Amino acid sequence: MSSNSITEKEGSKDNYYVQTVNMDAPLPPAPQMQPYQRTFGNPAPLGMLAYGTVFLCSSILTLASKQVGGEANLVLVFATFYGGISQTLVGMWEMFLGNTFSATVFTTYGGFNLSYGALYLPQIGLATVYSGQHFYNAIGIYLAIWDLITFVFLLGAIRTTAPIVATLGFTVCALTCLSINAFTGNEHFATAGGALGIIASFGAYYGALSLFWTQQTTFSFIRLPPLITAPSNV
Repeated sequence: MSSNSITEKEGSKDNYYVQTVNMDAPLPPAPQMQPYQRTFGNPAPLGMLAYGTVFLCSSILTLASKQVGGEANLVLVFATFYGGISQTLVGMWEMFLGNTFSATVFTTYGGFNLSYGALYLPQIGLATVYSGQHFYNAIGIYLAIWDLITFVFLLGAIRTTAPIVATLGFTVCALTCLSINAFTGNEHFATAGGALGIIASFGAYYGALSLFWTQQTTFSFIRLPPLITAPSNV
């Protein structure tokens, strides 16, 4: 037997007895269960669809007021049971998700739709309190206040997406025309307000569908780009 093999055996024997277990070493951590990753849906498409639908219905009825009559009964249904309730719920969900701006906008417009529907509810009787032009003057003040609120939202949405900016911008123009029409009775302002409202509603539809049509739901050639207006570092 060669000296090299003897040396290897002695080395392996020494290594065998040298490698001992350290009893003072800390135990390895026990395996832990991975926390459940909860996922949340995006409520913004629902809110924007409700916004666009109410505004579209109101604008079409404004343009076709002579054919369907002057009462806003159909708008009352849309504004109360779809726009008002849906946007209020969307605002609460957005607040839970930490989106303060979206929560404020949707909740505010949910209140706007509910209050607009309440204007014509016979049970409340607000329309019977005023007589003649006084009622339309009150509506003009009401629309002017919401016009101002929408303009404030527009200033806060410039860095979001082009559809949102366009929706709020055309909403400001539409409410301005409708408010002037309520004060003056000029039908041209009512026509302009209805047309601008339709444009605003399509902007809301585009913004909703750009978030609603995703890779999991439809084909790539159908999906719409969000059209972000400003980079995040500006």
